[in-house]
Amino acid sequence: MNASVHATPLPTFDDVQAAAQRLQGVAHRTPVMRSSTLDKLTGAEFFFKCENYQRMGAFKFRGGYNALARFSPAQAQRGALAFSSGNHAQAIALSARILGMPAAIVMPEDAPAAKLDATRGYGAEVITYDRFTEDREAISQRIAQERGMTLIPPYNHADVIAGQGTSAMELLQDVPQLDYLFVCLGGGGLLSGCLLAAKAMAPGCKVYGVEPEAGNDAQQSLRKGEIVKIATPKTIADGAQTQALGDITYAIIRRDVTDIVTASDPQLADCMRFYAERMKMVVEPTGALSLAGARFGGVDLQGARVGVLISGGNVDLGRYAQLLDAV
Repeated sequence: MNASVHATPLPTFDDVQAAAQRLQGVAHRTPVMRSSTLDKLTGAEFFFKCENYQRMGAFKFRGGYNALARFSPAQAQRGALAFSSGNHAQAIALSARILGMPAAIVMPEDAPAAKLDATRGYGAEVITYDRFTEDREAISQRIAQERGMTLIPPYNHADVIAGQGTSAMELLQDVPQLDYLFVCLGGGGLLSGCLLAAKAMAPGCKVYGVEPEAGNDAQQSLRKGEIVKIATPKTIADGAQTQALGDITYAIIRRDVTDIVTASDPQLADCMRFYAERMKMVVEPTGALSLAGARFGGVDLQGARVGVLISGGNVDLGRYAQLLDAV
């Protein structure tokens, strides 16, 4: 599908700026951190946008809140429904609580316990399903119809994409003139939003999406020129176990991305350990995709200024210890 013949209007940088206004004073302006160790190791200057320090522990809060803040009074009364492996679930649950509306979340029964508990803790109803045998979108659409709730998908939604783009917008305000930006990639909401911000604010910046080696549907889609759907990938990056890009995210990525690279599970674990040991940060496996892509994706970064968007830090601590132990 060509972006120019996309059925609905694609979000723009104006939408990202409007989202930033809505998020002002609600979302955290997350820090940008450095690592002299990594700079020395790579011969590049790295700038880490730490969305692991965002409210509910991931960038997803930005898009979730932006979408719910645009509800009409009637929509707000009936509430929001979402499907998610965890971070979007918590984002919608927390945003609904802040905005005073009900929320129900369809989550895989094998989602990390910490994410299930946190979603319930924010006051949302959790409805579980089997991610390998059941269709979460079909379940969600049925419940939304039955209850009159508004379904907010995790990535293929203009308001969600615009909200996620505020992370790169802030990074580029704090660190202008980046040469490269590496962004974690599952369904493409974060990458799409970051592309809108980067193209407007730093047109010379090369933006790379990074997805799990086992789940490279976006890379295949980019190569083939159409959306490729895959089986649910088995990877430690649970937030990137998506089967396909959405039509909106695909249109923006195809139009604007420099390329998509992949990272293996051992590379993700290696980057998680680096964050823990050298930067004293807890980063979930999906959140380590961007650094793994920068380090192992075959892009020559010598002498460059490199942005790395850490997407989140929500990981079950028992599982986290196991993964670090295995490196």
